Amino acid sequence: MALQDNGTKEKNPNIIENLMGYVDTRIDIIRLEVQEKLKSSFVNIVHGVLLGLIGFMVLIFVNIFLGLLLNHLLDSSFWGFGIVALFYIILLVILLIGLDKKVFQGMADKTFDNTIYKTDKREKSI
Repeated sequence: MALQDNGTKEKNPNIIENLMGYVDTRIDIIRLEVQEKLKSSFVNIVHGVLLGLIGFMVLIFVNIFLGLLLNHLLDSSFWGFGIVALFYIILLVILLIGLDKKVFQGMADKTFDNTIYKTDKREKSI
């Protein structure tokens, strides 16, 4: 019995030290993963905002161009812009009345499927 007690007493400090080292390492890994996800999210947000802003500016200038072109073709100073505005009014009515939110919900489901827990599913498959 004395041998077993000596054996367990010698192993317990090593096991506790190893366990504490494992916990510390695991915490560091989790911190690094969170930091990487935050950096990735920040880059994606900045990239998306810049693309959206540039896309919006392109849309505005293309619409102004179309309005001026239609004005020139119709020999009018306002009908071109009226036609462009009418196009957007018709598009708005189609979106408000014609399309259901389920269409957009389906697109969102396909887009964001497996994004939050992607790393968890990958670790289980390994």
